[in-house]
Amino acid sequence: MKQLSDVQLLKTRSFINGQWQKNSSTFDVINPANNERVATVDNAGIEETELAVIAAKAALTLWSKKSANERAILLRRWFDLVMENKDDLGRILTLEQGKPLAEAIGEVSYGAAFIEWFAEEGKRVYGDTIAAPSADKRIIVIKQPVGVVAAITPWNFPNAMIARKAAAALAAGCTFVVRPATLTPLSALALAELAQRAGIPDGVFNVVVGKDSAGMGKVLTQHPDVAKFTFTGSTGVGKKLLTQCATTVKKVSMELGGNAPFIVFDDADIDAAVAGAIVSKYRNAGQTCVCTNRILVQDTIADSFIEKFSQAVKNLSLGEGFTPGVNVGPMISIAAIEDVNNLVKLSIEAGATLIAGGKVDEKGDKFYQPTILINVSNDMPIASNEIFGPVAPIITFTSEEEAIALANDTEYGLAAYFYARDIGRVWRVAEGLDFGMIGINEGIISNAAAPFGGVKQSGNGREGSKYGLDDYLEIKYLCMGGI
Repeated sequence: MKQLSDVQLLKTRSFINGQWQKNSSTFDVINPANNERVATVDNAGIEETELAVIAAKAALTLWSKKSANERAILLRRWFDLVMENKDDLGRILTLEQGKPLAEAIGEVSYGAAFIEWFAEEGKRVYGDTIAAPSADKRIIVIKQPVGVVAAITPWNFPNAMIARKAAAALAAGCTFVVRPATLTPLSALALAELAQRAGIPDGVFNVVVGKDSAGMGKVLTQHPDVAKFTFTGSTGVGKKLLTQCATTVKKVSMELGGNAPFIVFDDADIDAAVAGAIVSKYRNAGQTCVCTNRILVQDTIADSFIEKFSQAVKNLSLGEGFTPGVNVGPMISIAAIEDVNNLVKLSIEAGATLIAGGKVDEKGDKFYQPTILINVSNDMPIASNEIFGPVAPIITFTSEEEAIALANDTEYGLAAYFYARDIGRVWRVAEGLDFGMIGINEGIISNAAAPFGGVKQSGNGREGSKYGLDDYLEIKYLCMGGI
């Protein structure tokens, strides 16, 4: 395990009601950089998932009745422990997911920021008083925890996506059950170990790890004791889970797919735009829901941008995540490589021009070279689909109106980016883009204080910020008569 300072952080069993659950069935976690086994994990299933929901329900009464300050103290301890162990957590993450170590440690710190944020924000769940219709009545509005929260989280951010959801849920007074991706379960289990060390009571935070995605998903979406379901993943899977949640009319939040445009206008600082596009496109080998999917460049500056961007891409270092200087790691699987390669091939057949990359690298079967395509149109497969890989298609446009129309020509609406210096243009474009989050002269936009979420088929609800507690709370109206 690359010399973990604390080997107790490497857990291989589901964590339910404060206990590590043994199971006779197992599966291997594989390092995508070298295809070597990282760990063998006990394979939980429907039964364990139901036990986790039962445990969360049993723990709900005492947890929800703790004061916001009592919960904050425990969450703060959890945050402190995560930060104290961020190097080990980063090593675990790099081993199971592949991203460069510095980026992995950055993810751990990013996830911890949500625990810290909601430890404080949970103290600010305010109610309201409303003017009554008559003098003998009083109208009061209070907010209460929704109940047991179930979550399914993805492999691309195996630490932060759990921390972002669990922190808000626990701060609001809810209990929590998560099924992490089986490609990357170790980060989730390490978080459970630290939650237990922090003193978070048994049953409040539960992690079930298993290969039966359909069966476990049905429990989490249809169990009557689950009051809210939250999911981060693809739009296609999200739609199926939404349908399942409808049977018990659960409160639902979804953070789904994206097709982020990155627009560079003729008044932009081109060097800054290149730097922003590099970090937005190639971070995590392009495997993020908010990473740049299409680069739209105004035709009058296209040649200059492409020249500088191409040079920056050549300077990227592709390799195994523990190698110093590497900033692009492997993709998660052979299937992911094949999907990206197919999009590239189909787009070249449709008229796109390959000017960099475009193939699997000699470093290994899951290393796809940072790639650039030019002469791309918005209807090509590489532009109309979510790429989820290190490929940058470049499209040119003539006018501001055309850029906005091209950007909005997608079913998705998660993140968008643009670079411009004219203040009038900044306002017009920001208001005209149909996306939940807009980066203006900035390629990295997510932080704990800001509301994360999208519109259209990119989902609903918000995570992080003062708005992030709303999805874990119910509004209750009290009408007091006979005053």
